[in-house]
Order: sequence, then structure tokens, then C-alpha cells
Amino acid sequence: MSKEESTAPSTETEQKVPTSNVFAMFGAKKESKDEQPKDEQPKEEESKEKSKEESKDDEDAADEEEPDVHFEPLVKLEKVKVKTNEENEEAIFKIRAKLFKFHPDAKEWKERGTGDVKFLKHKETGKIRLLMRRDKTLKVCANHLISPEYTLKPNVGSDRSWVYSVTADVSEGEPEAQTLAIRFGNKENADKFKDEFESAQKENKK
Repeated sequence: MSKEESTAPSTETEQKVPTSNVFAMFGAKKESKDEQPKDEQPKEEESKEKSKEESKDDEDAADEEEPDVHFEPLVKLEKVKVKTNEENEEAIFKIRAKLFKFHPDAKEWKERGTGDVKFLKHKETGKIRLLMRRDKTLKVCANHLISPEYTLKPNVGSDRSWVYSVTADVSEGEPEAQTLAIRFGNKENADKFKDEFESAQKENKK
């Protein structure tokens, strides 16, 4: 055997590099050439989510910003002073009550309204009248002079209401004879109304 033949590697004893098939025999997973590590995958989905959040923030910011718009009125209205026909009178007594009117045709009592009853004394003549307006609407439901001829009578079965007849109530515009019943929250208020009513009758008699 020559020297060159002894130093040449033998093809039979040459070691081969293990292939993936060998590792598969022991349960190892065969790697795909196309498979990439997770940290090297494209981050397209993450960038899409980020852009959606940014656009939502922009929309929220736009909603919070309210435009400062000022409109000038086309027509300027002047304040009109409403006359109550009480300008020349002084309120000397006021109390809350509920008013009823007797209808002779139907022979029954009907409610006229609930509100403040006021005794108004005219600054020039000194005459005192009774005025009552309904709550909220302020519509007049009783308006008459407290005449010395009127008589308060106790309502049957109640110690907090009075019945009396007037010859000229002008709450509807025209003087009208009416029979009224006025009821209060308690007996004390009913007695107070009677005292003030009779005191006003004395003033109007002068």
C-alpha cells in the first residue's frame, strides 16, 4: 500500500450529518423551512390595532370639543310691563285657600280653583276687595268688594270653611251674583280669614 493510499479518507468510514428524519425517530418536531420564530413574525396586526385606537382617540377628542357659536337675535323684544290692576292697591292680608261655586241649575258645588286669597286696600278710596287667583295660571276666580252686607256662614260638617253670597263678583268680567264656599287648610286659618273679613267690612262701611 502506498503512502497516499494510507492517508486518504475511506468513503465507508466517512461520517454523515444527521438529517431531520433521524430526530423525528425520537419524537422531535420537524422544522419547516418556511416557519419563522415568533419574535420575527411581521407585526401588521399590532400596527392595525394601534391605528384603530389612535383614530378612536381622535374621534373622542373631536366630540369633546364644542364649537363656540353665538347667534344674534333677528328681532329684539322690549320688556313689556304687565298690569295686574293692583298697582294702586296695598295687600293687607293673604292666605291660601280653595274656592267653590254653587251652581243652582245642577244643584251642586264645583271647584273654581286653589291659590292665594288677598285683601287689597285701595290707596285713594280706602275700599277693600277680595281677589283670588289660581295657582300657575294666575287666572282670577274671585273678585268682589267685601261688602258689609255679606255674611259668612259655617259650612255644614266642616270647621275650616265658610259659605257666603255676593251680589257682584266680577271674576268673569261681568258682575254676577254668586254663592261661594271657601275652604282652608285648618281651623286656625279659617278663623283668621273670618276675623280679617269682618274687619274689612267695617272699613268699607265708613
